[in-house]
Amino acid sequence: QVHLVESGGGLVQPGGSLRLSCEASGSIFALYIMGWYRQAPEKQRELVATVNAGGGTNYADSVKGRFTISRDHAKHTAYLQMNSLKPEDTAVYYCNARNVRTLTNSWGQGNQVTVSS
Repeated sequence: QVHLVESGGGLVQPGGSLRLSCEASGSIFALYIMGWYRQAPEKQRELVATVNAGGGTNYADSVKGRFTISRDHAKHTAYLQMNSLKPEDTAVYYCNARNVRTLTNSWGQGNQVTVSS
Protein backbone atom coordinates (compact mmCIF):
# COMPACT_ATOMS: atom_id res chain seq x y z
CA GLN A 1 0.00 0.00 0.00
CA VAL A 2 1.44 3.34 -1.03
CA HIS A 3 1.53 6.17 1.51
CA LEU A 4 0.88 9.70 0.25
CA VAL A 5 1.91 12.95 1.91
CA GLU A 6 0.67 16.20 0.44
CA SER A 7 2.05 19.70 0.76
CA GLY A 8 1.28 23.09 -0.66
CA GLY A 9 -2.07 24.79 -0.84
CA GLY A 10 -3.24 27.83 1.10
CA LEU A 11 -4.87 31.16 0.36
CA VAL A 12 -4.31 32.99 -2.92
CA GLN A 13 -5.96 35.88 -4.73
CA PRO A 14 -7.86 35.33 -7.97
CA GLY A 15 -5.42 35.09 -10.85
CA GLY A 16 -2.67 33.78 -8.61
CA SER A 17 -0.77 30.52 -8.62
CA LEU A 18 -0.12 27.64 -6.24
CA ARG A 19 1.67 24.32 -6.48
CA LEU A 20 0.63 21.15 -4.73
CA SER A 21 3.03 18.29 -4.11
CA CYS A 22 2.33 14.66 -3.29
CA GLU A 23 5.17 12.40 -2.17
CA ALA A 24 4.61 8.66 -2.39
CA SER A 25 6.36 5.99 -0.35
CA GLY A 26 6.04 2.33 0.47
CA SER A 27 5.55 0.95 -3.02
CA ILE A 28 6.81 1.09 -6.58
CA PHE A 29 5.99 4.59 -7.85
CA ALA A 30 5.81 3.52 -11.49
CA LEU A 31 2.92 1.16 -10.72
CA TYR A 32 0.62 4.09 -10.00
CA ILE A 33 -1.41 6.55 -11.97
CA MET A 34 -1.13 9.73 -9.91
CA GLY A 35 -3.99 12.17 -9.76
CA TRP A 36 -5.59 15.07 -8.00
CA TYR A 37 -9.21 15.32 -7.02
CA ARG A 38 -11.01 18.15 -5.27
CA GLN A 39 -14.09 18.57 -3.16
CA ALA A 40 -15.82 21.87 -2.57
CA PRO A 41 -18.31 22.37 0.28
CA GLU A 42 -21.57 20.53 -0.33
CA LYS A 43 -20.29 19.13 -3.62
CA GLN A 44 -19.07 15.72 -4.70
CA ARG A 45 -15.40 14.96 -5.09
CA GLU A 46 -14.34 15.51 -8.69
CA LEU A 47 -11.35 14.60 -10.82
CA VAL A 48 -8.95 17.43 -11.55
CA ALA A 49 -6.09 15.75 -13.40
CA THR A 50 -4.15 12.50 -13.74
CA VAL A 51 -0.70 11.53 -14.99
CA ASN A 52 0.43 8.00 -15.80
CA ALA A 53 3.90 6.53 -15.47
CA GLY A 54 4.72 7.47 -19.06
CA GLY A 55 3.75 11.10 -18.52
CA GLY A 56 0.40 10.94 -20.25
CA THR A 57 -2.04 13.41 -18.74
CA ASN A 58 -5.77 13.95 -18.46
CA TYR A 59 -7.55 17.09 -17.24
CA ALA A 60 -11.02 18.17 -16.27
CA ASP A 61 -12.37 20.68 -18.77
CA SER A 62 -12.66 23.30 -16.05
CA VAL A 63 -8.88 23.37 -15.47
CA LYS A 64 -7.48 22.78 -18.96
CA GLY A 65 -4.97 25.42 -19.92
CA ARG A 66 -4.59 26.60 -16.32
CA PHE A 67 -3.40 23.55 -14.36
CA THR A 68 -0.46 21.27 -15.13
CA ILE A 69 0.10 17.88 -13.54
CA SER A 70 3.51 16.24 -13.58
CA ARG A 71 5.54 13.60 -11.78
CA ASP A 72 9.17 13.14 -10.84
CA HIS A 73 10.09 9.47 -10.66
CA ALA A 74 13.41 10.13 -8.92
CA LYS A 75 11.61 11.96 -6.10
CA HIS A 76 8.50 9.73 -6.10
CA THR A 77 6.48 12.92 -6.20
CA ALA A 78 3.57 14.25 -8.22
CA TYR A 79 2.87 17.94 -8.67
CA LEU A 80 -0.11 20.06 -9.57
CA GLN A 81 0.80 23.53 -10.79
CA MET A 82 -2.28 25.74 -10.64
CA ASN A 83 -2.23 29.06 -12.49
CA SER A 84 -4.90 31.70 -13.14
CA LEU A 85 -6.80 30.49 -10.12
CA LYS A 86 -10.47 31.35 -9.78
CA PRO A 87 -12.75 31.48 -6.74
CA GLU A 88 -14.52 28.39 -8.05
CA ASP A 89 -11.25 26.46 -7.67
CA THR A 90 -11.66 26.74 -3.91
CA ALA A 91 -11.80 23.23 -2.48
CA VAL A 92 -9.93 20.58 -0.55
CA TYR A 93 -7.52 18.94 -2.97
CA TYR A 94 -6.70 15.26 -2.55
CA CYS A 95 -3.81 13.38 -4.05
CA ASN A 96 -4.70 9.97 -5.43
CA ALA A 97 -2.60 6.97 -6.44
CA ARG A 98 -4.27 4.20 -8.42
CA ASN A 99 -2.39 0.92 -8.73
CA VAL A 100 -2.53 -0.20 -12.36
CA ARG A 101 -2.29 -3.90 -11.38
CA THR A 102 -4.72 -4.12 -8.47
CA LEU A 103 -6.86 -1.07 -9.36
CA THR A 104 -6.82 -0.03 -5.71
CA ASN A 105 -6.80 3.62 -4.71
CA SER A 106 -4.82 5.41 -2.04
CA TRP A 107 -5.48 8.97 -0.87
CA GLY A 108 -3.51 11.78 0.63
CA GLN A 109 -4.71 13.72 3.64
CA GLY A 110 -6.09 16.62 1.60
CA ASN A 111 -5.03 20.24 1.39
CA GLN A 112 -7.24 23.30 1.46
CA VAL A 113 -6.94 25.70 -1.47
CA THR A 114 -8.82 28.96 -1.09
CA VAL A 115 -9.02 31.53 -3.87
CA SER A 116 -10.34 34.80 -2.56
CA SER A 117 -9.62 38.49 -2.59
